[in-house]
Order: sequence, then structure tokens, then C-alpha cells
Amino acid sequence: MRFMKTVTLPSGESVPALGQGTWNMGDSRATRAAEIATLQRGIDLGLTLIDTAEMYGDGRSEQLIAEAIAGRRDEVFIVSKVLPNNASRRGTAAACERSLKNLNTDRIDLYLLHWRGSVPFDETLEALTALQRAGKIRHYGVSNLDLTEMKEWWRATGGEASGTTATNQLLYNLSRRGIEWDLLPWLRERRVPVMAYSPLEQARLFKNAKFAALAKASGITPAQLALAWLLAQNGVMVIPKCSSVARVEENAAARDIRLTVAQLAELDNIFPPPIRAQALAML
Repeated sequence: MRFMKTVTLPSGESVPALGQGTWNMGDSRATRAAEIATLQRGIDLGLTLIDTAEMYGDGRSEQLIAEAIAGRRDEVFIVSKVLPNNASRRGTAAACERSLKNLNTDRIDLYLLHWRGSVPFDETLEALTALQRAGKIRHYGVSNLDLTEMKEWWRATGGEASGTTATNQLLYNLSRRGIEWDLLPWLRERRVPVMAYSPLEQARLFKNAKFAALAKASGITPAQLALAWLLAQNGVMVIPKCSSVARVEENAAARDIRLTVAQLAELDNIFPPPIRAQALAML
């Protein structure tokens, strides 16, 4: 039986460490059937954590997911996000309703603030907790918040975020390791998992000759090496986006790869960890 690594949320619920991203999916009729087939194959393989956002294609990504999970809603854990300009009390509620309609579901499993905007955190938190009490969302969290912002979020509404923030979704991959200096340790101390987006750096990682050579010498693909490295990190969920059945099968196979101490050391040589604080990277 295939090993299925999971990550435990602050609520105690476990979710797959490897899921599926959907940025730029649902935008073209020409690729729609392939994208749906890919998502469905991913679910078959246990990649049941599916990430989207109201921003992705102005709801088209959510609509694509709805079609892909028809009849299988209870098998998947859906993540969506509210835009910062919609993150007021009324705006968050309205955005959530639109996403629920697009997803053709009665609840979103994890609802995130996409990045920081001008709306005070305490107002967004009040809106999220109201949606949670109403059963519209099951968990809430944030995306693209740096350490200073996370500390402010943590203090908002008298500590309302403490112990209830399910994740901080961040740009994190071998070439984007800045969070390891301060933000990642801070999150781990508070048992807040990271959800790593763009884990392959939009395939730019593959252009590194030493990295490609290590993957070849290890008998795996560059994508599998990059994903296996992230899956080896504690408390990290990974949401690669792909649009073909072959690629999602390739991604799923990364769960079976256990990197050796020597391989991990070589990856540190190729992509050194940070030696100082860095501004939060975003895409």
C-alpha cells in the first residue's frame, strides 16, 4: 500500500501533504477536458487536497473543480481564498457565497485571506469566524503573510487567530527558502502548517544543471526531486499544479521517495538555505 503522508491542522484534522493546485486552470475550453481528467486522476491517487481562489480566472477555476468533483464532494478537501479588497465583514461573506456557488458545494473546507490588504485583520477574522459558525467554512487561515504580519494577525481580536489559523500558504520551494530563517520556525512553534505553492518554481528549477543531474543520478524526475524535498519537511503541505494525467501521476509518485542524507546535503549545496532575514517572496 502506498504511503500517504498527512499534515495535522491545529484542529486535529489530518489532510494529505500532497495535493493539487489550480492556478490558471479553467480558462480555456480547449484544455478543459484534460484539466478535469487530471484533477479526477489526482483524486483517484489520493491527492484530495485541492487549492483554488476566487481570483483564479475570476471564479473559473472554482467552476472547473465543481465539475471535476461532481458526485465526489466528500472525498476532497477544498481550499479557496478571498481577495484582500473583499475581506471586509460584508465583503468576505459575499465572496464566500460566490465561491460556494462556483464550487457547487455547501461548505469550503479551508478559506484563506489571499494576502494582506487595507482591511484590518480583526474585521476579516470576525467575518471568517462568523462564516465558520454558520457552517459555510470549516477552517480558516491566511496566505502570503510575512512574520510581522503573522504576529499582527495573531494578536487580532484579542488573540482570536491563536490556535485556529489552519495554515499560511506561502511561496516555498528549493529556490525560495527565505521563510526558513524566521517565519517557518515561528509557525512551527505555534503548530501552524505551511501550504507551499509553486513548489516547482514554474519549472524554472529544472534549468539548474546540477539539480537536473542529481535527479537523473537518483533515478527520478526533477519534479519528483523537488516535491520529495518539500514532502520531507515537517508540517508542509504541497500543492503543485499540473494539467495532464501523466504529470499528476508523476507528482503522486514523489510520495514514495525518501531522500537520503547525502541527497539532502547536495540539495543544500545547490540551493543554500538563507543566512539572513529576507523579504517575503510572492508570485
